[in-house]
Amino acid sequence: MKKYIIQSIRLTLVLIVLLCIIYPISIALAAKLAKGNGSGEKITKNGKTVGYALLGQSFTKPEYFWGRPSAVGYNAAGSAGSNKGPSNPDYLKEVQSRIDTLLKYNPGLKKAEIPADMVTASGSGLDPNISIQGAEIQIARVAKNRNLSAQKVKDLVAMNTLKPLFGLFGPSSVNVLKLNLALDNL
Repeated sequence: MKKYIIQSIRLTLVLIVLLCIIYPISIALAAKLAKGNGSGEKITKNGKTVGYALLGQSFTKPEYFWGRPSAVGYNAAGSAGSNKGPSNPDYLKEVQSRIDTLLKYNPGLKKAEIPADMVTASGSGLDPNISIQGAEIQIARVAKNRNLSAQKVKDLVAMNTLKPLFGLFGPSSVNVLKLNLALDNL
């Protein structure tokens, strides 16, 4: 019995050193090698931080691309998705309101053309990216409100498209903040 207790104490001490000291230090060092030195990739404009590449932001002006809706008002301190199910009447009203807004500001758009990511919040409520389809349905509106050709805006979307990891994992997407900053730089 004493033999097993001593082995258990040794194993516990080894795991404490490994998981409470070595592992956190190695993760912190790896983060320091990443963009932003572990603080996230800051996006700056004219020397001022305007956002982070991995955090969604609210854009509501018609001359900007709109991002994915947020269940937490884009508050990074309260990251969460909606707990309402697809049959919840309040949730359905919220989604219908988002659909109506998209249809109002994007003339010629049909309800069937709206991708799900443009009317539903992500699991974190902070998704910075939208699908290619989500960007494409907004091209005409953005081009019109900025007095640009639709082709020029479409080319800008293509230049700001993030490809799947290793060409295999995940869908192509567009970072809304980076795309809107690129629009401002035109």
